Amino acid sequence: QLKLVESGGGQVQFGGSLRLSCAASGVTYYQYAIAWFRQAPGKEREAISCISGPGHFTKYSDFVKGRFTISRDNVKNTVFLLMSSLKPEDTAIYYCASSTHLGDYCDFDLDFGSWGQGAQVTVSS
Repeated sequence: QLKLVESGGGQVQFGGSLRLSCAASGVTYYQYAIAWFRQAPGKEREAISCISGPGHFTKYSDFVKGRFTISRDNVKNTVFLLMSSLKPEDTAIYYCASSTHLGDYCDFDLDFGSWGQGAQVTVSS
């Protein structure tokens, strides 16, 4: 059973940066595509970024391109989301999720069956 735990959330001012971590435990984690999603109060969950198992393929939603960077360290079983130039509209609970998709590819419509508990990110103006 794959377990994901997010950390690194917190409060930051407009224009600041935060790095979220998604630590995984369980077998074969390193093979699977991982994605970050977020959900703000009263809004639907939205995909932010994903990274393939080997880490060579990444994808970003338009609203975070150039500001957020996803990466992974398969030795440490951790995926990171570096968030820069943060805006108040980035305030949300951020979740990481794992698919069972193998190969050097990812997309937001993969079957993400394992989810973390979420990390709150608050950006003040």
